[in-house]
Amino acid sequence: MLPEPAPIRELDRSVPGVLGDALLTSTEPVVLRGLASSWPMVARAHASQQEAGAYLRRFYRGEQVLAFLGAPEMAGRYFYNEDLSGFNYAAIKAPLDKVLEELEDHKDDVRPPSVYVGSTMIDHYLPGFRSENDLDLGGRVPLVSIWIGNRSRIAAHYDVPDNIAVVAAGRRRFTLFPPEQVSNLYIGPLDFTPAGQAISLVDFAKPDLERFPRFAQAMEQARSAELGPGDALFIPSMWWHHIEALEPFNALVNYWWRQSAPHMDSPVSSLMLALLTMRDLPPAQRRAWQELFRHYVFESDGSEAAHIPPRARRMLAPLDADGARALRIQLLNRLNR
Repeated sequence: MLPEPAPIRELDRSVPGVLGDALLTSTEPVVLRGLASSWPMVARAHASQQEAGAYLRRFYRGEQVLAFLGAPEMAGRYFYNEDLSGFNYAAIKAPLDKVLEELEDHKDDVRPPSVYVGSTMIDHYLPGFRSENDLDLGGRVPLVSIWIGNRSRIAAHYDVPDNIAVVAAGRRRFTLFPPEQVSNLYIGPLDFTPAGQAISLVDFAKPDLERFPRFAQAMEQARSAELGPGDALFIPSMWWHHIEALEPFNALVNYWWRQSAPHMDSPVSSLMLALLTMRDLPPAQRRAWQELFRHYVFESDGSEAAHIPPRARRMLAPLDADGARALRIQLLNRLNR
């Protein structure tokens, strides 16, 4: 029998105010009970699905959104097909009001079709929504998205940005794992994914421990929380998170931001290049490159270039926008030769 996840640490943030830097730069997840309890959207969600849907329609201007549709048999698990050559759902463009209508039509079904609108930019598709429903992140400029659907299970994945996920309607269960559990989560393809991020292949509802035995070790380090309307969860960068929407109608608003400078590229690019250039080297050469990465990247404190005159340090100097541009040009030239 798998161990139960530990509860995620909780704070009562029902009093409005700026979320402090200590929390927004934390490396540990935190549940923020009542953070968005004053949102009009949350009040409508408490009233009924119909009122919540009507409130969203107030801001909708008609542009089609990307929706994911699946048969009742998938039971809300958005995933691959049997041989990982495709997916078990269809992606279509549809008007948001028609998606909301579809959710209302099937709200009482025992086995409804799966309906899901993922990561839709609020400012573009629902202009004005944030003037009534928003968080103060202390000067940060986040990417803000909304996720709408019925019951769903989203496989464990990580995001590069830090993230605050706000439950605006329905209930969601989050199960989180620290970054070092990656080898125990059995991650699928890196370059062919349901929504851009690599996901765990483990079905959390019925984990196959013969095929995925180390998943039991991951669950020993897991943390979990169930959130209702107005509750929020801070998910630090790179933490794996599995998300279950538990009601016939669910809406989530999430805020993504990075702590790195705008000129920095995503570290995912480095991983892809490392697969191309280092993974298949002889073991001794891989260890040599591991030492170079330790010296220049993972344990960098500036001392690695202290013996070089400042004007001669070039890419070893502190990186700014101009340095990043020059480094990117060098990299592109190397890749294109």
